[in-house]
Amino acid sequence: MGPLIRRTARPAITLQTLMHDPGRFLVARNPDPESTLPYLLRLPIDGGILLKARHPWPTTARVYCHPLEQWPTDAEILEEVPIRSCQRRGAAIDLILDRARNNRSQIVFTKPNPGRPAGRPMIFWIRPRAPPSAPGPASASPRDGPRTSPS
Repeated sequence: MGPLIRRTARPAITLQTLMHDPGRFLVARNPDPESTLPYLLRLPIDGGILLKARHPWPTTARVYCHPLEQWPTDAEILEEVPIRSCQRRGAAIDLILDRARNNRSQIVFTKPNPGRPAGRPMIFWIRPRAPPSAPGPASASPRDGPRTSPS
């Protein structure tokens, strides 16, 4: 029999720990029942960017976000995901999470159009565009007619 390995209990992770962890992306339920943006996001960049969002992940379309002044203490955390990369690139933040699916996204900060007097800055959470597919063999269409082999 090998040596006895003593395991110690992991300390409980508190909200304060999560809020200051630079390696975690947080999604929580917005406790404000009046809000039309039911999710809260925390990006661990620039001291922590806090946002309210319409959806928990941009699956099909862009997701509108709005800045959040302070993280509510009664917010229920829905997801806590390790981050591979979170980097600012111009007017966008590239986010790559350490999970198999839904792991890449961008937060895009837009500026108002100077030609529109009522324009305002907006924030959108988007999925990056898929890379172009590799060219494959040409497929025959019904218009091409029957294929004949050269004789």
